[in-house]
Amino acid sequence: MSLKIKSASDCLFDQLSLGEIMLRLDPGEGRVRTTRSFRAWEGGGEYNVARGLRKCFGLRTAVCTAFVDNEVGHLIEDFIMQGGVATDFIQWRPDDGIGRTIRNGLNFTERGFGVRGALGVSDRGNTAASQLKPGDFDWEHIFGKLGVRWFHTGGIFAALSETTAALTIEAVKAAHRHGTIVSYDLNYRPSLWKSIGGQKKAREVNREIAKYVDVMIGNEEDFTASLGFEVEGQDENISHIELDAFKAMIQRAVAEFPNFQVAATTLRKVITATKNDWSAICYHAGEFHESRLYPELEIMDRVGGGDSFASGLAYGFLQHNDAAKAVNYGAAHGALAMTTPGDTSMVTVKEVEKLMGGGSARVVR
Repeated sequence: MSLKIKSASDCLFDQLSLGEIMLRLDPGEGRVRTTRSFRAWEGGGEYNVARGLRKCFGLRTAVCTAFVDNEVGHLIEDFIMQGGVATDFIQWRPDDGIGRTIRNGLNFTERGFGVRGALGVSDRGNTAASQLKPGDFDWEHIFGKLGVRWFHTGGIFAALSETTAALTIEAVKAAHRHGTIVSYDLNYRPSLWKSIGGQKKAREVNREIAKYVDVMIGNEEDFTASLGFEVEGQDENISHIELDAFKAMIQRAVAEFPNFQVAATTLRKVITATKNDWSAICYHAGEFHESRLYPELEIMDRVGGGDSFASGLAYGFLQHNDAAKAVNYGAAHGALAMTTPGDTSMVTVKEVEKLMGGGSARVVR
């Protein structure tokens, strides 16, 4: 059984993301608290999916977001343009001159090494994207006239404010109404929900969004905290024994939300910050499909690995409409994305397919 995906010839865009994009400031091998220089990137959970699908997999993608109309906003825009993601739907907000009422978001990110875990420090209060609200985008034009095959958003954007939660609900309803595949990454972050109602609010919002989702992505904590489904014996590392319990939880989720045509997650066992066992699992049409296991995967920068999994998963369905291939595209793309710095993928589809096929890291000349 395949997903019912719109034809590429009927749509202007293969994929569209709704989310916030921040300026990532990276101290490289150092630490935020002691560095004297930063390397600048762009990044955002939902956007990273669109960029991966465009830059690695060659699909036509776009992003719905907002920036302040100043030099920092246009720096982030320039990064997006370099990544090939269409900027048609970016909204620009007037600069108040000081950032008192509106600003662009910053994300300071350490990569981590060995026994020292990765660290992210977000500075995103009062951002332009967090002030987006229902009615800001003409979804009838985007989904009905222009056409989009796959729409992606997530729990990070929904948690930014009361208005972004309402906008996310508006967007998934519109995409669903027009027959666009909707994927959603739960990405539960307690700190983001704390000021707008905590876990209770997270479940209220995410359970409403879930009614319109075709492809639900999230780990065991995400399904528990955001949707209220429990898995026995959970901790931060899913063992093979616990995997059966996780599968049972997914089956309960699908029973309650029969619109979930796909449910998928990465499986990560943290050995050190720079060495993880890595794989993924995908539920579709009553079957579970597991990817290749990448044992003791050496990691340069883990941030964005899950987003690159999501983009590879989407590509597998958009290009092949095959769940077994999709989960392997996702796992391989996520693995490769974590071998380079920054949130976003720097690999090619040929490299992804080589890794999927068991290719080695032997030098290519």
